[in-house]
Amino acid sequence: LEISSLSENDILVLRLDLTDRSSHEAATNSVLKHFGKIDVLVNNGGRSQRSLFVDTNLDVYNAIIELNYLGTISLTKHVLNHMIQRKKGKIVTVSSVMGIMGAPLATGYCASKHALQGFFNSLRTELTDYPEISIIQICPGPVQSQIIQNVFTENLAKSIENSGDQSHKMPTDRCARLTLVSVANDVKEAWISDHPYLAVCYLWQYAPTWAWWLMNRMGKRRIQNFKSGIVSVQSASL
Repeated sequence: LEISSLSENDILVLRLDLTDRSSHEAATNSVLKHFGKIDVLVNNGGRSQRSLFVDTNLDVYNAIIELNYLGTISLTKHVLNHMIQRKKGKIVTVSSVMGIMGAPLATGYCASKHALQGFFNSLRTELTDYPEISIIQICPGPVQSQIIQNVFTENLAKSIENSGDQSHKMPTDRCARLTLVSVANDVKEAWISDHPYLAVCYLWQYAPTWAWWLMNRMGKRRIQNFKSGIVSVQSASL
């Protein structure tokens, strides 16, 4: 309000729990009651992971899918019904480069992001009768945020002890700006990352055999560091 021409009626903040799917319809209706329409939905909720599969309880995987995947598509479903009535809108989902590749210490997180990629790529094909409804997927690499402080570990009760240095990651405002540019131009899928992570995305896309070889070499070292208590920020923050 201090830096724009917006009034208080132009802003509505609602507390939302993605895992409480029964509340999503009411939240959507509250927004519609206040503004009369929804032009853009940005799905940006989720948690990452840092644990080895062999050490991780299955309820952690259930929680990851419940939050990152099912919560996202639940909210999308209610908002999409409104957009279909208007025949217009943008659904933007913050996925990850981990939705394109695989990496150690993040099997559940990668699975949830791969699920989002598959879901929204399929949903786009179901909306061909609504050319003004855009399905946009944003795939960031490492970005400065609190995602590492809140990662899932091998059990739901355990939190991470050391989040490591984030200075090497892309600044948050840079990622946000590139996301807005992608949304404004209806880019179906945007990879937002600095090198070398962006280069690895291209390897996974166009030369997967080389990508598997590279990730096996990098992954072995990161797993060793992880077991030794050395923070492996890159592999868990993509």
